[in-house]
Amino acid sequence: MTYLELVNDVLVRLRETTVSTVAETSYSSLIGKFVNDAKRQIEDAYAWNVLGTTITLSTTSGTYSYALTGSGQKFQVLDVLNVTSNLRMKNVDFATMNRYQNFSTPVNGIPAYYAFDGVDGSYDTKVTLYPRPDGVYSIPFSLTVPQATLSSDSTVVAVPDVLVVQNAYARALVERGEDGGLSSSEAYSLYKAMLSDYIALESTRYPENQEFVAV
Repeated sequence: MTYLELVNDVLVRLRETTVSTVAETSYSSLIGKFVNDAKRQIEDAYAWNVLGTTITLSTTSGTYSYALTGSGQKFQVLDVLNVTSNLRMKNVDFATMNRYQNFSTPVNGIPAYYAFDGVDGSYDTKVTLYPRPDGVYSIPFSLTVPQATLSSDSTVVAVPDVLVVQNAYARALVERGEDGGLSSSEAYSLYKAMLSDYIALESTRYPENQEFVAV
């Protein structure tokens, strides 16, 4: 469903008039905020396959700090490889990497370790490699990256749309109080049950993600 379709679906459940654009009324704009809040909560609940992406670094000799362009700051790491050298990269903590880079003369060689270290001017996460690359290496980062905030009417939501609608509907009920339909607590309980079902179904295909705690 598109952003506009999500908002209108929630409006119908609230017995409100649908709109031709999300920003048409102050109330439809509010529902749009709830839709984005719901989207973020659902993205945080599980490493959805639809959010999977690969950002590949191509190193330059002597350069050991790189930005993961497009990663933002809120992502989950699934796997990191040095495919040029057929190595699985090991994630080390910042303090360990800082000592590698500063306690002695840094080694130039095949990158085998990485650590996250700050952000660049676009607020994408930066990563430091060690040993410092002595040539060109291809290092793909397999990540789960949340979708950008919905703003255009025509943008299609990536995570399951029925979950976004149910969560946003529960939020809308909290905002305006009970009105003879479902209570907000009932609506949210229904959302949590739906979320658990969707995660259970998807996790059958990804054994590494079979542990889940409802939020």
